[in-house]
Amino acid sequence: MVRCSENWWKQAAGRIEWTAMSAAVAVMLVLSGGCAGGGGKIDGKVAVINLQRLLSETSAGKKAKENLAGFSKNRQALMELEEKELRRMEEDFVKQSSVLSPAAKREREEQFRRRMQEYQQKASELNREVQEKQKDVLEGFRDKSETVVAKVAKRLGLQVVVDRSKGGPTIYHEEGLDISGQVIEEFNREYP
Repeated sequence: MVRCSENWWKQAAGRIEWTAMSAAVAVMLVLSGGCAGGGGKIDGKVAVINLQRLLSETSAGKKAKENLAGFSKNRQALMELEEKELRRMEEDFVKQSSVLSPAAKREREEQFRRRMQEYQQKASELNREVQEKQKDVLEGFRDKSETVVAKVAKRLGLQVVVDRSKGGPTIYHEEGLDISGQVIEEFNREYP
């Protein structure tokens, strides 16, 4: 079955993150004064953003979720039609099995097995299509997110922005460092 659960959206938002290790290294470099040993102190300006919130609260994020939900629902409807047909075939076989000859029974069983294999292949194919669509939509959203986050970060004079979403690299941050609201406003201006 092809469904997009709330858990999937959380996982998807987790895919829209900068590499956690790179972000952590960048934060450590900024806070420790960069790569040069013994150089002057660099005042690091760091902020955090909740990418899951970005996906849920921006117009583009909502459109992406709707797009994926519609695509998944369409694929689910196709699979439900196939399931109904398989159930019908099985019911017909059960009803007629007492009057069918052994050869006819074997033939019907073979038809059902072939149809079941086709169903399983189609289910796998449709799931791959949904996963590919998710990947494409989320990559497009991530690209937009990176552009908008960079724009807001430059405007605020920030050097590093770290994902604070659950599962992201941030364990603790002060609430004042969160620029999610500003990024959401800018995102909605650029991508209404």
